[in-house]
Amino acid sequence: MGKKNSKNLSIIDRELKIEGSISSKGTLIIKGQVTGTIEGDVVIIAPDGRVNATATKVSSITIGGNFQGDLTASRELIVLSTGICSGKVSCKDLIVENGGILNAEVSCKISQPLSPKKNLPSFGSSELNKDKQE
Repeated sequence: MGKKNSKNLSIIDRELKIEGSISSKGTLIIKGQVTGTIEGDVVIIAPDGRVNATATKVSSITIGGNFQGDLTASRELIVLSTGICSGKVSCKDLIVENGGILNAEVSCKISQPLSPKKNLPSFGSSELNKDKQE
């Protein structure tokens, strides 16, 4: 028999409460309560899920429940319409659905630095104020 191409899936169910450190490969779905640190690939906090994390480092996180703490997402942070995210957040891409709550210090990283357009005057420059003086 050949190898099956399967990805890891871990679930913290509704009645489960975890305190401590979690390290996960693949997808981690949180329906219960987690207090501590999380490190992994893809994390999904379901509407019933509650996370209070001192440090969370993931590639992608989707929040449908409640997240509070420090979060670093190397790819994306998605806050669903049922989600609440508070604390300190660093991510590459940020998506907040209508109704989702993001009450955090946010830092979005970009892969390439933006270069200013050369032909446009900068805000507050003398070229913009010249019309007002005439």
